[in-house]
Amino acid sequence: MTDIDPITLEVLRNACVAVAEEMNATLVRTSYSPNIKDRRDCSCALFDVTADGAAEMISQAENIPVHLGAMPYSVAAAIEAYPPDELQDGDAILLNDPFHGGAHLPDMTLVTPVFVGEELVAVAANRAHHADVGGGRAGSVAADSTEIYQEGLRVPPVKLYDGGDPVEDVFDLLLTNVRTPDERRGDFRAQRAANRTAVERVRDLADRHGLDTLRAATTEIKAYAERRMRAEIEALPDGTVEFEDCLDDDGQGTENIRIAVAVTVDGDELVVDFEGTSQQVPGAINAPLAVTASATYYAVRCVTDPDVPPNAGTYRPIEIRAPEGTVVNARSPAAVVGGNLEISQRATDALLGAFGEEAPERSVAAAQGTMNSVTFGGVDREGEPFAFYETVGGGYGGRTGGDGMDGVHAHMSNTLNTPAEVLETVYPVRVRRYEFRPDTGGAGEFRGGLGLRRDIEVLTDGVAFSLLADRRRHPPYGLAGGEAGAVGEDYLSRAGGDSVTIPGKSTHDLDAGDVVSVRTPGGGGFGDPADRDPAAVARDLRLGKVSAATVRQVYGLDPTELE
Repeated sequence: MTDIDPITLEVLRNACVAVAEEMNATLVRTSYSPNIKDRRDCSCALFDVTADGAAEMISQAENIPVHLGAMPYSVAAAIEAYPPDELQDGDAILLNDPFHGGAHLPDMTLVTPVFVGEELVAVAANRAHHADVGGGRAGSVAADSTEIYQEGLRVPPVKLYDGGDPVEDVFDLLLTNVRTPDERRGDFRAQRAANRTAVERVRDLADRHGLDTLRAATTEIKAYAERRMRAEIEALPDGTVEFEDCLDDDGQGTENIRIAVAVTVDGDELVVDFEGTSQQVPGAINAPLAVTASATYYAVRCVTDPDVPPNAGTYRPIEIRAPEGTVVNARSPAAVVGGNLEISQRATDALLGAFGEEAPERSVAAAQGTMNSVTFGGVDREGEPFAFYETVGGGYGGRTGGDGMDGVHAHMSNTLNTPAEVLETVYPVRVRRYEFRPDTGGAGEFRGGLGLRRDIEVLTDGVAFSLLADRRRHPPYGLAGGEAGAVGEDYLSRAGGDSVTIPGKSTHDLDAGDVVSVRTPGGGGFGDPADRDPAAVARDLRLGKVSAATVRQVYGLDPTELE
């Protein structure tokens, strides 16, 4: 093994991160769909190839945690299906099968080998959420699916490009089974362009520093991250801490779905055990193991040192035990489209709650704990099919020294919103209201963040609408004496009619003039509300984040004196 000095190592470590970030910039700038271009529902990572032919993550762009923690499972599945001796320059392997390395069907992962000369030295991978991949409902995120076959086209690892040439039979199969084929083709091409960016940049690094030095650097990058993570774990108190949280329901009649976790610290190693978690359910909220792993790795990084470089070495000291057949490690043919969205969030809540029991200063009160997934689909006024998907932000939890952020995509999502201008330009909808929900952040020394209200009117008949959301009955918990955040609420107003409450997991047929109102949860508060700085309460009152009644009843202050 070539020796490498610390300065060269740091240069190459940052260069590998830059490769992943440039991949992501390419993907966002060349994609067709608003879901990728505007919401940035995509992630990119770079892997090296070890002497035994395995691919291990060495860097990632700062994208979506639920994508990135699961990406190694997809790359491993691709390499298993196409071993290194069967690959050539220009190949690109596509997959989305949740039971073969994927997460849920809309997340299409593209894996590309990186050759320097004749030698396979790296793998570039990206994952992008496609706004429609077929299935029973437009948008392919339906709250009423009960098996994976209803959720869209299921793709095992298959070559989408062979030696640089598109495999037209595969493209034809994919595009025949989706509602918006032109948009899908454009997004697939953007994914390929992102990976080709990585190919060129890795070759540049090998030319500049030498292949042996590059290989030595990627090996040491992982070893360095492992040392740092072990040191972080060793600084935690030894022992086991348990915590439970639950989802409201699965949309099919199963309620109070439990996520149980026991976190054991033993020296420089950590075990996360989900024994006691509910068995998989009929509805669409089950998760494959890759999703649960994503939540685990994310939560551990949050409570240790987020600056530890995220790569394969970072996760070596962490063992995950997720009983097969539970909602955190479901068996085929379970419906899983919502597991990526909701189980990932609740597993994160449970893990951060467990760490918060032992060391609240390291953790954070519960965020909104849901992605509030909204899909609309149908035919627009020009007779063209459309499929629109987005998630809606909410409150972040309070933490030591700071209030929770208002109206953000928390924890496992980390996407942007879809701007109202984009929605109204691309789709036959109108955004009627988009605002914060006052009094939804849990009270505390540090207040929880506010939820959002987003009202969308459809402008054409025959629109299929699906909502897949949670925390409508079980509020986000407070921490260290803080109060819980407000639950979410959802309403449907028919044209000319009154608003009626709709379940958080439900599907509806809409006509022109109908309005859907999604009102998302707030975050939990941190610390005793009696310890909140009156100046902070006054500021919240002035900005309309809390009402005079809350100031008086919760914080015990006179609103007139604050003003």
